[in-house]
This record gives sequence, structure tokens and C-alpha cells, in this order.
Amino acid sequence: MKKIYLVLVIFFLGSCSSFLEENVRGVISPSNFYNSDQEAIQAANGLYLDFRTGNLYKGWQGITSWTFFGSDEMMSSRIFGGLAPILDYNLTETNYGNAYGLWRDLYSAVGDANSVLVNVEDNEKISAATRDLVIGEALFLRALAYYHLTALWGDVPYFLEDLPLDEVAVLGRSDMVQIRQQMVQDLIQSESLLPSTNTGANVGRATKWSAKFLRTRFYLWQKDWAGALEASQDIINNSPHQLMPTYGEVFNLNNQFNAEAIFGFDYTKDAPNNTQDITDSFNPRLRDEPKNAALRNEFSAKLAAIGEEFNGYGLNVPLNDLIDKFPKDDLRRPYTLLQSYLGYDLNFTYLTKRTNFDFVNSPRGNHGEAWITMRLAQVYLMAAEAANELGKTTESLAYLNRIRERAYSPAQPVTTTDQSALRKAIQDEYKWELAGESERRYDLIRWGILVETVQNANYGIFKGNENIQPHMVKLPIPQQEIDLNPALLESDPTNNGYR
Repeated sequence: MKKIYLVLVIFFLGSCSSFLEENVRGVISPSNFYNSDQEAIQAANGLYLDFRTGNLYKGWQGITSWTFFGSDEMMSSRIFGGLAPILDYNLTETNYGNAYGLWRDLYSAVGDANSVLVNVEDNEKISAATRDLVIGEALFLRALAYYHLTALWGDVPYFLEDLPLDEVAVLGRSDMVQIRQQMVQDLIQSESLLPSTNTGANVGRATKWSAKFLRTRFYLWQKDWAGALEASQDIINNSPHQLMPTYGEVFNLNNQFNAEAIFGFDYTKDAPNNTQDITDSFNPRLRDEPKNAALRNEFSAKLAAIGEEFNGYGLNVPLNDLIDKFPKDDLRRPYTLLQSYLGYDLNFTYLTKRTNFDFVNSPRGNHGEAWITMRLAQVYLMAAEAANELGKTTESLAYLNRIRERAYSPAQPVTTTDQSALRKAIQDEYKWELAGESERRYDLIRWGILVETVQNANYGIFKGNENIQPHMVKLPIPQQEIDLNPALLESDPTNNGYR
């Protein structure tokens, strides 16, 4: 067995409210690890922690910056650091915020998953049940890392073995299509090994349905419409997940892992190395609100009286384009656009469903909220999209209108039978249903309409609609990585068109 070059070890305590509530970081060697079921589970826990870093799903400038910024959905309330180049579309190899950290952390996740796999597979010291579980989780999380790498950069270095760093450091780029094809196969294996549900301390771990959800996303990138439809239908018809009766219930902070939630990262307040500050980027800051600054002290006192504060960064806000176009009679609008609070008009519009003003249970920098990344409503939309592309109009409309049923009263079903018009209706529905919580920029890229969509959007104080160019559907590989590994330019000396 090869040496593990990066492992985050999490000690699992069955009595904890979260399986990542306590942790110890350290570099370990297979010679004195992987000797029991408990140690194998600890290694799997470390894989989840890889994704709970500031550059991925913990910090406000994490991977979410690249999934909905630079689209027609979200923007920053002000020109701020690494966010401005994304929204202005003036990215270079050296100026775009956390991209180097994002690249590094995604590859740390790949490397750690490879190491866990090679040390758990065929290890007779670990029970068959635990081996299957850990292998299933490692395959899922490695596929998630490659999902983001290929969505952001296209062709990227690719390896499935536990390679030493000196070998990784000279890898060139591999074809993203081949990478995605292999990840689909890995996810099929993962689904066969993972449980259908998780409860108690295991909430937040992968299930067969989260693996199938991710496989569906890969199918959509590949335009494998039949595969996407079949996988989506399986989730809809056979999983334990159900749509919540109302849109507001989806975002109940006391029940985030509800029946609709398929996967997400569950954070625990006050846990070491386990808190998140994503919420801070959506929460308003008092210095900005309310619109009438003369009423600020009065407003603050009313917030305090109910145990609340506007104590966030106030950065991630709906784009002008989303505000302008969101249907006025859509029941999802008040859960998406927060324009007044406690009777006071606000200076900025905020994303209601991502805020939490409870400063006792959710203080700044120490939030316990989960970050749900997969839910059943998106599966219905993926099914509608795939069915429409296959010419199954009636089926597509049924899936689409199932989502619209709870969005309008009285109902406003889509009735068009024209494939192009239905495609546009589905694309719009993704926007209204999933604003600020999914992967809008990714969707626009795979639909081939990112450039025209951004060009036609109201970009407020930013210039992305003026600056975007066709090659900007991909990011440039960071200069720091090229300096370390010139082989990254061998297959594409232009670095995705940025040279």
C-alpha cells in the first residue's frame, strides 16, 4: 500500500449529533491504520471534511462563487475582492480569487479518495459491510470532485490511483468526456454499495440516491438523455424522497434534511473545524439597512427584541436580472427575494431562503445550518429536460408541471407542445425553483447559452454582460499550478483561450 499524502482523520463518536462533530487532523500511514472498521470509517469521515473547507462548501467564497455568480442569478452587493473578476468577466490566470485554493482542495479530495480506496479494498481486517460502505462513499465523493473540476476547467489531470505527489505533479490534462464516462461507471458501483437512507448521526452522508443524482448530472453534461431520464425516474418513483407540500417548508431551518433533501453538508454550531460562514455572505449587514438610514437604531432594537441581528457580510444578493424577471405571482418569490423586513424597506434585495438572523443559534462565523446541494425538485426538472430532448412531450410536461403546482395558485401549467418553447420553459423553471442554491452557471454552460444569457442580463454595477467572451465558459488553470507543472499546457497552450 502506498503512503497517504493527505488524510483528514475524523474520530467518530456515536453519541454526537453529527458524524463530523469532533475531529483530529493528522498525516497517517497505512502501516498503522486501516486495522479496523472504526478506522476505515474515520478515513471516510475525512473525505467529507475535504469538502467542508473554505474553498469548497464551507466558506462564502467557496465553490458556490463559481456555480451561481457569473450567470443571470446572483451578484455581489458591492465590488469586493475575488468576486469582482467573476462578475466582470475579466478573469486571468492570476486574478481570480480562490481558484487556486479551489483547484488544490478538489485535487486533495481526489487524492484522499484514491488513498482510502486502495487501503480499504481487499483489506481483510475490515468487515465486508464496512468495506462496501466506505468504498461507496469514496467513489461518490471522488466523482463529486471530478464533477466540479470538469465543469469548471474542462480537460483536467486525471488519476484513479494512489499516486505519490511527484507523479501527480507532472500529469497533463485528460479528456473531460472520458473522465465523465468513468465517473458514471464509478457512481453505478457506488449506488450498489450505499444505503438508501441515513438517520441520526449519519445524516449528511451519501446514499444511493445522492450517487444517482450526481450520475444524472453527468448524463446531462454528456447529453445522454435516455440515461438521465431513467436515473431521474428511478429517484422519483423508488426513492424515499418526496416533494414538500409547500415551497417554504423546503427551507425550514429546523428541518433542513427534510423529505425533499437528497444530499447536503451538515454543520454543527461550535464544533471545532466544523462551522461554516456561507450563511454570512447571504445575511445582510446592519450598516446597509434599512433603506432609511435614520431608522437604523430603531430597526436594530426591533431585531434585538426578537433575538435577531443583521450581522452578515451582505454580499451575495440576487442579480438585478433575477429581481426584474421573477414572476410577481409566483409563490416562490417571497422565499427568494427579501425586499423588506419587519415593515422596513431594505436597501438591497436579499435571498430569503439562504438567510438566518438568529444570532443566538446562528452567530456570525459559527453557523450550524446545513448546505443542501441536492433535492428532489431538481430531479423533476432534470427528468423534464431529458424527456423533452427525447421528444416525450407529455411526459416532460408532467414533470415540469409537478414543480409548478406548488408555485402558483391557481395553477399555471405549461401547455406548449413545441420542443423549443418547452426547453425554454424548463430552463426558466430551473431559475425560479433553484435560485441561489444550485448550479445555474453550470446549467447555462451545458445548454450552450451562457454567453448570450449574460450579455442580455441586467448586471447592475458589474460589467460581465459587456466583457464576456465565448472562451470564458471555462476557467484558466491557475498560474501557480502551471508554474509547478508546465505539462498542464501541453495539450492546450492557450490555457482554455486565456493566452
